[in-house]
Amino acid sequence: MFDLVPFEGRNSGLPRKSRNLFDIDSIFENFFNDTLFPAFYNQSGQMRVDIRENEKEFIVEAELPGVNKEDIHIDCTEDRLTITVQKTESTEEQKDNYIRKERKASSMARSFAIANIRHEEIAAKYENGLLTVTLPKHEKTGPKGKKIDIQ
Repeated sequence: MFDLVPFEGRNSGLPRKSRNLFDIDSIFENFFNDTLFPAFYNQSGQMRVDIRENEKEFIVEAELPGVNKEDIHIDCTEDRLTITVQKTESTEEQKDNYIRKERKASSMARSFAIANIRHEEIAAKYENGLLTVTLPKHEKTGPKGKKIDIQ
């Protein structure tokens, strides 16, 4: 299962331990983490992802409730799979003496380092808030290498 590894940047959602006592970034990150303020810190920038493996493929399942299929983008480079969601909402309410307009934009992304994948056969399906990405593996061949005779 070492062919598919989650890639998490600086804001991985876990509190960081800093050796520098005056590191302001880590002070605020650790102060507002979910153990102290669960109502205010819900990790809305993170999507829940499960990764399964069988003999033929990796299966990545991302929970994306309330997201439209058009808001999901999947990119695959030679060594990285990236799932990105960009969602925008707008509401407008007009009464006799006031107008209320609200706009909301949010985005989240997850990246995974991939290897041993047949890129041309990657498939994705989105159904009932669950995105399923199937990553077929290359057939295993014998060990790479060659015996070299000494003359």
